[in-house]
Amino acid sequence: MFADQHKDPFEERLATALHETGGGFDTDRTALAAGGTARGRRKRFVRRAAVAGGTASVVLACVGGALVLRPGGTATEAVPSSATASAKPKPSVTATHVTDEQMIETLKNLLPKGDFNEERGQGTEPTDKLKVPAPSAGLVFDDGAGAAAIGVSVGRVQPGGTEARQAAQCPDRVYIPYDACRTSRLADGSVVTVLQGYEYPDRRVDTKFWSAELVTPTGQHITVSEWNAAAEKDKPVTRTDPPLNPAELTRLAAAKEWRTVANALPEPQPEPELPGSDLHARTDLLALLPKGLKVTDKSSDDGDFAYAVVDDGKGRSMVQVNVQPDMLDVAGDLFDSSSETLPDGTRVAVSQGPGDKVHQVMWTVDTMRADGRRVVISAFNAGTQNEPATRETPALTIAQMREMALDARWWSGS
Repeated sequence: MFADQHKDPFEERLATALHETGGGFDTDRTALAAGGTARGRRKRFVRRAAVAGGTASVVLACVGGALVLRPGGTATEAVPSSATASAKPKPSVTATHVTDEQMIETLKNLLPKGDFNEERGQGTEPTDKLKVPAPSAGLVFDDGAGAAAIGVSVGRVQPGGTEARQAAQCPDRVYIPYDACRTSRLADGSVVTVLQGYEYPDRRVDTKFWSAELVTPTGQHITVSEWNAAAEKDKPVTRTDPPLNPAELTRLAAAKEWRTVANALPEPQPEPELPGSDLHARTDLLALLPKGLKVTDKSSDDGDFAYAVVDDGKGRSMVQVNVQPDMLDVAGDLFDSSSETLPDGTRVAVSQGPGDKVHQVMWTVDTMRADGRRVVISAFNAGTQNEPATRETPALTIAQMREMALDARWWSGS
């Protein structure tokens, strides 16, 4: 149900993407791209993806979580802290306990006048299946222009931490296409990101997905999601756009009622220092690219994941790298008897297979040092994973990718 599926916007959508790749997973090094993840929560997935495998579309979903704050993209707005679009009375929500019904009624009272059905809520009380409270509410709303799924989730994050920063950024268009995205700072210091995109990045179905993700200075985290259909998947489109425009989404996410719910939740656990935080994948990738390539796009920050879109005069080609320390425990899943083992114990596996789109191919060189330090590089014959092939083969050869992956530069700063 949509009310549950966006409790954690990134991880829930990632789980959906994984499900869509076919249900079961084969150990497949082209899934590499195990790697298309970076920073924060995504690092936890990298290890799982490396073991389970998947398709290039999984990488797309992963990096869809790779959010990039665009310089100068933050504005200041005065938005009311309570987003009441109708005069309906509001239910009482205390700072210590919120019921399932209160979550539903709060959402209904904050929405414009219309019809509601398929209501679902989760309050602040733990359940047998959910030991950590994850308050949420969802329903199907019809303002007379067509039924639309709307959901809200409430949580807490460490102020200034990785999750807070990720929530306050727009996705990278190389991986997640969208019509519009804007990050604004409200009068109280909260940051809200409003995204107008699509449920399916390849737009194989015209279901639109719009969301507002808000983080307050004290770490209250509210996400509102809506679709132009009665469900995020497997329901026909009922209207051109979801019912709430960006300003209305912002007001709904900024409603003070959700902050009261957030205050009833336990303090977030301190974020542990993540392995690989001292890596500089973008800097190293750009330095190691073969000469003669023009870089037309690149990831905006350093860390353990990076990409660059290059052009050798024959068309755009995306190159991405994941640098992962301490991966020895999954070496058996990543490398088999067909893999090459170098004199120093480094293992090398090469794969050349199809990408996600028409005539798209993905070449991958996966390497692991004897101590578990892994570098995996992939190249595509297209500028993104969302578009058909723009050239016959990637701009880099396997030999060039191999030389790059085995370079000592990746670990020079760690």
